[in-house]
Amino acid sequence: MHSLDPASPAALDSPAQPVPRVWKFWGTALWGFLIFVAMFVGQIAVVVIFVMKGGEPVALKAAIQGVAGSGLAISLSVIAGLPAVLAALWLAIRPTRTPFVDYLALRWTTWRHFVIGAGGLALLVFGWDMLSRGTGREVTPDFMVEVLKSARSDGALWLLVLAFCVAAPVSEELFARGFLYRGWSETVLRAPGAILLSSLVWTGLHLQYDWFFFGEVFCIGLWLGYLRYRFNSTWLTIVIHGLNNLGAVLQTMWLAGKS
Repeated sequence: MHSLDPASPAALDSPAQPVPRVWKFWGTALWGFLIFVAMFVGQIAVVVIFVMKGGEPVALKAAIQGVAGSGLAISLSVIAGLPAVLAALWLAIRPTRTPFVDYLALRWTTWRHFVIGAGGLALLVFGWDMLSRGTGREVTPDFMVEVLKSARSDGALWLLVLAFCVAAPVSEELFARGFLYRGWSETVLRAPGAILLSSLVWTGLHLQYDWFFFGEVFCIGLWLGYLRYRFNSTWLTIVIHGLNNLGAVLQTMWLAGKS
């Protein structure tokens, strides 16, 4: 006999809600690859448009090389990758029934955490700059100098700053510290393995650099991964990543002005 007591309603009155879940190792790896492809397609589409506008088919290789060094083209390419990443992330997260902002830890944090993140980043970058000077290397990649000069000549310096300091940090952090870290940290890898693996993947996105700057990027990735773990906020890593890129742009502008 069913109870008529409103304090204990029948089970049919409260249907079970779907349980939110998280992609595990292989699900995260597969969706991560698809998100990367979406980012690549969004970015390369701009390059293709510039090449098609640029010149003759016989000079295709030269046209691609020219676009790769164009500050305007690279800025638009990086910005175009952001909506592609957001769309792919939405597709990946929707089947989990976990809210988008919760899955990616898009929660604000305290100013104290931002100070800790920025302070640790400053020490890390300073150490790598000293190592670079000590080994007789340039502290800024030649790629950055050439792109900045090109953007300045095209009147697109503001667009370069927007791309490097806003679009790139948002895209890369949602991908690496948001999606990849979240899935891999809930496997046997736990937080240390997820930090390490997501940092390796993130470093692999920076193919324009040589092995020395690969090392610096990887160490910065480890620091950002630790911040994501320690304070459970991807907004924090986005802001710290943006500050790092802003510092790199300002440093490059200063060095380019001296040359």
